[in-house]
Amino acid sequence: MLKSLSLFLLAAFVLCECLPAQDATQIIEQANERMQGESSKAEMTMQIVRPNWERSVSFKSWSKGEDFSLILITAPARDEGTAFLMRENEIWNWLPDVNRTIKMPPSMMSQSWMGSDFSNNDLVRESSIVTDYTHKLLQDTTINGYDCYRIEMIPKPEAPIVWAKVHTFISKDEYLQLRSEFYDEDDFLVRIMKGSEVKEIGGRLIPTKLEMIPLEDEGNKTIVTYQNLDFNIDISNQFFSIQNMKRIQ
Repeated sequence: MLKSLSLFLLAAFVLCECLPAQDATQIIEQANERMQGESSKAEMTMQIVRPNWERSVSFKSWSKGEDFSLILITAPARDEGTAFLMRENEIWNWLPDVNRTIKMPPSMMSQSWMGSDFSNNDLVRESSIVTDYTHKLLQDTTINGYDCYRIEMIPKPEAPIVWAKVHTFISKDEYLQLRSEFYDEDDFLVRIMKGSEVKEIGGRLIPTKLEMIPLEDEGNKTIVTYQNLDFNIDISNQFFSIQNMKRIQ
């Protein structure tokens, strides 16, 4: 009996050793694909909250892979028609009020997007959480009742990223990105992004509410809410052009 038990435990150990463990990069890839797909179209509302005022911005967003994205502001009226385009390594901004197209330099990517707590890079996505970071699994934890992987992301030396590191929390069951913590070069936690209101939208279960909180500015936060989202839409590379950016509706 003892011999049989020993053989069973040995077989179980060998089996576990042979099974491929999912590494941190694979988890990030799964989470990124869930939120992005091969291509997508979304309608969103952004609420910018300050201690003494609030402002709302509505916009549409199209994306394809890691290289193409287009954002169109639809409200308020004073900003309607303003657009942002990423095409491979170039970022463009269309300002209809002054009839001007601006090529955005890398130095602008860390600046505020439309006066919010999200940066230009957060929305236009010049950097990639998959290819611009190295990934390391840390101790598992629980977020809002979800068992989560905690993954440390360190920017690669050539990546256009201002953070020294990011800790992201991804649920084990559906690969939901439920929280991200952004640290500066002095290892201070600068801001937190929370994902909540998990719902099925576009045929996928995702957090439909994203809340960015800058810790140094008490009372400030920005909330992005998805109204509509379609994945794997039929869209060509030519859609993401400067000409189309000016006339998209």
